[in-house]
Amino acid sequence: MIFEKIAEMIAQTVNCEVSEIKPETNFSDLGIDSLDVAELIMNTEEDLKIELEMDSSLVRVSDLVAKIESKIKNV
Repeated sequence: MIFEKIAEMIAQTVNCEVSEIKPETNFSDLGIDSLDVAELIMNTEEDLKIELEMDSSLVRVSDLVAKIESKIKNV
């Protein structure tokens, strides 16, 4: 569920098909920079009513998904 939501957000950001986004995809391979990642985080925080911290460990889509899932478990 989380991956699908993030994949949809990314697809809208980079104007591609959701099916092109895989968990192991690097943000940089999609042309997503740190500002775009920060925007994804802010949108996710708003949608899921959680707080996330931006850090350098967010390289792949799966990194962001794991961070969100761990935060949801701790809420």
